Amino acid sequence: MGWWTKKENSEQSHAQEDQDSGEIHKDVLAAGRVSCYKARDTFFACVEKSKSKPTEVASVGLLYPAGCKAARSEFVKQCRPTWVKHFDRQFSTKKRVERLLEAEGSRKGPMSLPQPYTFQQ
Repeated sequence: MGWWTKKENSEQSHAQEDQDSGEIHKDVLAAGRVSCYKARDTFFACVEKSKSKPTEVASVGLLYPAGCKAARSEFVKQCRPTWVKHFDRQFSTKKRVERLLEAEGSRKGPMSLPQPYTFQQ
């Protein structure tokens, strides 16, 4: 009645056994997370303090200077790919909000209201 052959069934059971083998992923333990966070903080500190033009492209469109390549490679090596993507998005969002708030600050002053002659009668 099966859609799968015995070979496929045995491969699925081996895959299930591999998942249930009790293997512990080192990167989700506390020490792994701490090393990931340190690498992340080092990379983003390099990006923020660098005065050179960003030329390298990371995930989700994040740009960073070429001088931060070593920090970036360590960050990618220490963290899971999904975490790297998440932290890149988080940093990009934070920077975008900062730019918007700075732009709002530059527009302080008298508010210009629409004048009566702008309305159609």
